[in-house]
Amino acid sequence: MRNPLDPAELNAAMENVHRAGIPGLFAEVRDGDQVWRGAAGVADVTTGRPVTAGMRHRVGSVTKTFTAAAVLQQAERGRIDLDTPIGRYLPKLVPGERGAAITVRMLLNHTSGLAEYLPYAYPSLKAFPALADTRPESLDDNRLTRFRPAELIGMGVSAPAVGTPDGTPGVYSNTNYLLLGELLRQVTGMTAERCVTRDVIERAGLRDTGFPTDPHIHGPHSRIYEAWFGMIDPPRDYSVYDMSWVGPAASLISTVSDLNRFFGKLLAGEIVSPSSLDQMRRTVPVVSQEGPTIDYGLGLYPTQAPGQHTFWGHGGTAWGAGTLAVIRADGERQLAVAVNLQRWNRLDSSGRPQPHPADDALAALHRLALYG
Repeated sequence: MRNPLDPAELNAAMENVHRAGIPGLFAEVRDGDQVWRGAAGVADVTTGRPVTAGMRHRVGSVTKTFTAAAVLQQAERGRIDLDTPIGRYLPKLVPGERGAAITVRMLLNHTSGLAEYLPYAYPSLKAFPALADTRPESLDDNRLTRFRPAELIGMGVSAPAVGTPDGTPGVYSNTNYLLLGELLRQVTGMTAERCVTRDVIERAGLRDTGFPTDPHIHGPHSRIYEAWFGMIDPPRDYSVYDMSWVGPAASLISTVSDLNRFFGKLLAGEIVSPSSLDQMRRTVPVVSQEGPTIDYGLGLYPTQAPGQHTFWGHGGTAWGAGTLAVIRADGERQLAVAVNLQRWNRLDSSGRPQPHPADDALAALHRLALYG
């Protein structure tokens, strides 16, 4: 009988991704009691230092699942009502009619209609999502900028709405999750980062996961390289960066092993109650930051190949870092993978990202890891 986790095949698939142009990547795949960890490529393109499977990594928007779980826990304790308008909790941040119309649930599933603040905080990205009209200068300008959540939220709230409250498809927006962070602060009396740490990270027993307290990634880690669609050539190292620009929406640092442990416990009902988990998996159509419309729940979304099992989880990017963490609906199969290059696709004459060999190589790795 074929071993569902074939180390040789997985190692070969990882090497294919590296040869296709990704400097380094590392992953953990679980199938029942079996665990495979692997790495390919380099953590530093200058020195050739190799990546290892235990490295810490900026996991980007995978953070949203952690923050959503903390909100659901507070809802279980009666401190938050998911269908109460956010204006009742945070009237100064979302005033007036919008505050009365946008509920906590709409923030969680991105149907609030609130715009993404990033193009306003990063002026050279103002034209986003028109990628050809963006420039990467703001990424350098804000390396050590310390943003305040209320400042960023204000940019998103004052920007033109991208939809009506509870309208579908929703539009993915980090503004929603910064507001959820301020909601956690309001109802718990502690920062969102401390609340998520206490109620989610520590509850899951994660030893290498936490929010950064300074611009550095402490412990073993890879340098992370941003290409911004070929406009940064060669790609630039952004491993030292103040992550206050995304806070409880996308600033978490973790490992592939910790991510698999977290999602395993989440789907087993050990982080939030089974009824809360059911709500997290209740999806609506949402336009993703990459453009396609996806099904999105409360900090979770499903992926499924035709005729195959459904997996739940989240992906994430930070400047230079990419992560995907997913678990099969029955909890038996898991993948967490991290890459140290982002936005490697150059733009064609119409301003659309061109296909790149790394895309196919990563897709092949994902298929092998998830379906064998």
